[in-house]
Amino acid sequence: MTGASRGVGRAVAAAFAAHGDRVAIHHRDSADHAASLLASLPGQGHAVVRADLADPDATAAMVDAAAQALGGIDVLVNNAGQAYPHPITGVSYDEWRETWARTLAVNLTGPANVTYCAVRHMLARPAGAPPARIVNVGSRGAYRGEPGQPAYGAAKAGLHAMGQSLAVALAPYGIAVATVAPGYVLQDESNASYKVPRGEQHASQSPFGRVARPDEIAAAVLWLADPAAEWASGAVLDLNGASHLR
Repeated sequence: MTGASRGVGRAVAAAFAAHGDRVAIHHRDSADHAASLLASLPGQGHAVVRADLADPDATAAMVDAAAQALGGIDVLVNNAGQAYPHPITGVSYDEWRETWARTLAVNLTGPANVTYCAVRHMLARPAGAPPARIVNVGSRGAYRGEPGQPAYGAAKAGLHAMGQSLAVALAPYGIAVATVAPGYVLQDESNASYKVPRGEQHASQSPFGRVARPDEIAAAVLWLADPAAEWASGAVLDLNGASHLR
């Protein structure tokens, strides 16, 4: 589980552990949050792994460490991501190029590299292992648009497309790939320092008059990772409370 120490990733990790699974908690620079999550999870055999997903070598080493700690990889959840404001009329050309490169590295190329490395472990699992699953955490912004951070919207659209391509490529190996596309999610104590507080403006975008709770996104990810969800492979599941309809 990448980006597992905060927010949605934290809720997803907790949901898997409550389901009886062993979880590898990935973080980049949130050791305290990762440690507190590890201490809170039910069950045994969980682990913490660290890498900057913009670093391909560190990414490969992190996936190998997760596989060693868990005794293999059955499920990968690509949750790690970060948005950096860069409105096209408000930044310099140097800032524009640097932000695009950093955003794509974290939100698209990084997940692609994690997936490549994790699939190698999935293909090496013994006969009789549960069907392997990959679930990507995309964004409503891939469809609705991200005018203040266009590279983020583009990266998430690429993540959706990558998931659909790999759903076709990996089906012959029994690996299903699906994506969730959340809208705004309520910040919590683990990510409040870098999330914009979700106020009335955000809540009013949904006819329910609120934003999502992290556990609601986690419930969908947990189902898509279940062996029974194989026929959802290739799907992109909107989780935005009817705030944007495709």
